[in-house]
Amino acid sequence: MKWANFLHIYQPAGQQPDILEAVVNQSYRPILRGLTKHKKVRLTMNINGSLLELFDKYQYGDIIDMLRELIKEGRLELTTSAKFHALLPFLTEEEIFRQIETNNETLHYYFDHGYRPIGFFPPEMAYDERLPKIVESMGFKWMILDEIAKSGKTGSVDYNKLYKIKGTDMLAFFRERRPSNLIMSAVVRSYESLKEAMHEDFASGRYLVTGMDGETFGHHRPGLENMLFEMFESKDFELVQVSDLMGIYKDIEEVSPVKSTWASSEEDVDRNVQFLSWKDPENEIHTWQWDLVNLSLKSVYALDKNHILFGEIRSRMDAALASDHFWWASAKPWWSLEEIERGAYICLDIVRRIPNVDASSVERARDLYEKIVSTAFEWKRSGKIYEIAKERQGVLRIPFKERTFEAGGVERGVYEGFMAMFGELEKKAVARQEYEKAIMWRDAIYKIENKNDIYDTIHAVELLRLEIPNEEVEKILDKYTEKYKKIRGGQPEQRG
Repeated sequence: MKWANFLHIYQPAGQQPDILEAVVNQSYRPILRGLTKHKKVRLTMNINGSLLELFDKYQYGDIIDMLRELIKEGRLELTTSAKFHALLPFLTEEEIFRQIETNNETLHYYFDHGYRPIGFFPPEMAYDERLPKIVESMGFKWMILDEIAKSGKTGSVDYNKLYKIKGTDMLAFFRERRPSNLIMSAVVRSYESLKEAMHEDFASGRYLVTGMDGETFGHHRPGLENMLFEMFESKDFELVQVSDLMGIYKDIEEVSPVKSTWASSEEDVDRNVQFLSWKDPENEIHTWQWDLVNLSLKSVYALDKNHILFGEIRSRMDAALASDHFWWASAKPWWSLEEIERGAYICLDIVRRIPNVDASSVERARDLYEKIVSTAFEWKRSGKIYEIAKERQGVLRIPFKERTFEAGGVERGVYEGFMAMFGELEKKAVARQEYEKAIMWRDAIYKIENKNDIYDTIHAVELLRLEIPNEEVEKILDKYTEKYKKIRGGQPEQRG
């Protein structure tokens, strides 16, 4: 099997130096040293231009040097993206072009003025129908999207063929959620456990595309970088770059991707709220944030491009389009008063800096800034953030034991089957010295037996589905009830 593993690394342009230092030492430097050491590795990566400039600003020259050498050797393929991680579906075509072109200029500056990627990563894998033609017109050959983008449903991608976006010659490579989430969630923490969960995939003739934040390895998940290095050494598959797949698979299907991000659920797509974390129709702070951004942008457009201050103000506007302050205002579940205020202040400051700007624009910008900040404080003070987080956990779930064992009949067999699986996974984790995972399965058994599983953000049976394919779950449950397959719903945790 050919495996194209895609990593995305990014930090906002205004990231605090101490946080950047931690991420560099915990994640970026170990990953790049591992890539340098393992000569057979071929990897595709996105590095937003804003992060490259942070490396330069804070003197992480060794990071840039390692990247440059890996690119020169052809073992690391870079994509391009929006320089400041802007959510492209909400920008005009003019701004989309600018974000991509400024990113290209940054890549050329650090890696070679002739270097030009052929792949494109839209931040958050946020897609709308305008993107393919824009990206293709700039010379790119493919973009990476989440598998839900293919049809609005997961599990619909055939990884024995390639996909071309209708009306273009642009290829779409769809990141597969299950293996990506297996790794990102750290449900598997060793290569052997990953191999066991994916043995059928590894034995097939299909290709695999995974995609995740590079910070997963070492920063978000301490120690998980070791599994990445074990993957580099494996002979079970061939590590390839995404572009390599273009010359291998000849069967091509035309497809019209749907609006989505790599965080979108099928329900989000059905309800047309794919971009909920950045523009929630029920979130008034989001509404004011976009009003302030658009007011700032309009004010910048009105400034003479030959003015001595234009370059500086325009650059600040580029950074203000970053998706971060919207994301931190979503409260589902991400929330940061500091980031909300910082994003709003940058926009207000841009309007104030523009020479001879209309007084009404400054007044409107100040009013929006005050609404954003005061409302954010009120949401926190009043407990609304807590209520949103609580609501997001969903309606109160009936304990799994009540839905199965206490329901009697065939459902009792379902309960016994799941508990047997948890027990076996706990034993295997102990044998591998994966004690964190063993504790997780031990606690799952305890909570389910005592009906405390309703308080978990992620239910134990959902974690089990990441560990074991649904087909394997069904086979095990067949040992406990012959009727299970006839009555089961779409997912194991939906029983009852």
